[in-house]
Amino acid sequence: MPRDRRTTAAALAAAAAISLLASACTGSAGNGAADDPDARTTLTFWHGWSAPAEVAAIEANIKAFEDKHPGITVEVVKGITDDKLNQGLRAGGSSAPDVVSSFTTDNVGRFCSSKALTDLKPFLDTSGIDPRKTFLPQMAEYTEHDGTRCTVPLLGDAYGLYYNRTAFEEAGIKAPPKTLSEFDAAVKKLTRPKGDGFERLGFMPLYLGYETTVEHYGGQFGIQYVDADGKSNTAKDPAVKAMLTWQKKLVDDLGGFAKLNRFRTALGDEWGPKHPFHTGQVAMQLDGEWRGKMASDAKLPFEIGAAPFPVPDDQAADYGKGYLSGTVLGIASNSPRKNAAWELVKYLSTDTDAVVSFANAIHNVPSTVAALKSPKLSDDPLYRTFVDIAQHPKSSHAPSSVNGGAFLLTLQDYAQTYEKGTEKDLDALLKKNDIQVDKDNEQAR
Repeated sequence: MPRDRRTTAAALAAAAAISLLASACTGSAGNGAADDPDARTTLTFWHGWSAPAEVAAIEANIKAFEDKHPGITVEVVKGITDDKLNQGLRAGGSSAPDVVSSFTTDNVGRFCSSKALTDLKPFLDTSGIDPRKTFLPQMAEYTEHDGTRCTVPLLGDAYGLYYNRTAFEEAGIKAPPKTLSEFDAAVKKLTRPKGDGFERLGFMPLYLGYETTVEHYGGQFGIQYVDADGKSNTAKDPAVKAMLTWQKKLVDDLGGFAKLNRFRTALGDEWGPKHPFHTGQVAMQLDGEWRGKMASDAKLPFEIGAAPFPVPDDQAADYGKGYLSGTVLGIASNSPRKNAAWELVKYLSTDTDAVVSFANAIHNVPSTVAALKSPKLSDDPLYRTFVDIAQHPKSSHAPSSVNGGAFLLTLQDYAQTYEKGTEKDLDALLKKNDIQVDKDNEQAR
């Protein structure tokens, strides 16, 4: 699953909740794990999956773990949001979680800097696990912050381009676009106007659209969000200006923000069968590996394909990369059962059969090198496109921050004023963005 699509207000509320963890957990975040992992004990595991097939898949892995560790019983609590997770970590007590998972990769910086989650390095070292060799390097990178590894990856998400093969054939487009100039031409060729709207849109570029966020676009441009001193870098990085300029031009070429937004507000739900890519209302969609299974389940009346999202023309050699995120696992700092909790975290995140079976069941990308090479991994061609994107050396995630993903939401808010045309001076806009991000980060420390 992808990270939650949050509003700025919700993100700030989550920031406040996690900031409280710093004071609540400081002093209790040492790794002095004294419990015997072979003794009889019960662990509480909180996770965010809620769909029946997802819940069944994680429970199957929990059952396999309990079979291998007969002294450990795992009580599973499903459907946990990050807000509820933060409350549980802060409150502690007998009902608090020992092991947690989060879909919000952007929150790793907060989890680590606040010491809400335990530093896992001593556990990894004792187990002889090198994160940079065990996990996909890009995923190993986004599960630590400033040298502290308080999480490990548990499956990942890779973003690419889904396209309507039938619409491509009708439009005479022979192959998915590799560069943004090819992409823009395909978008216009696939678009069918209707009155003051569209019968079909080649692609929905608005930042309010499904998965069309600054970080997902930014992964293709190779944006450097921060400088060597940790300061916001958007006004100085030409890639940021190039991204915003490209997106704004595409919005304008398709009729402008107001026209596109009217069309957008009438589209179906992102997670339902009436998703606009499913209905044929958009011919191309920026999305993750899960969309292929959802499209298959929706029994679309047309053929679809998947490919990496295009790159800027001057970066054509890097075609094949994409934005990465995923689920992370950690151990609550106030858990009195850290050694037993580590056994569960280690199993779920590094046991090859467990990782592969879970990846196949919920259609996410495996996070370990061994699982990616496993012959048991699904060979579905759509899915395999995203497995390849995940392994591209230039695929990336945005940098971790003490303020979580707030800096991305701030940039997206400013980017929306630019796409609407209410802010026309891009240089001034990016300078304001840097000032605001640096101010927010300072307050979060």
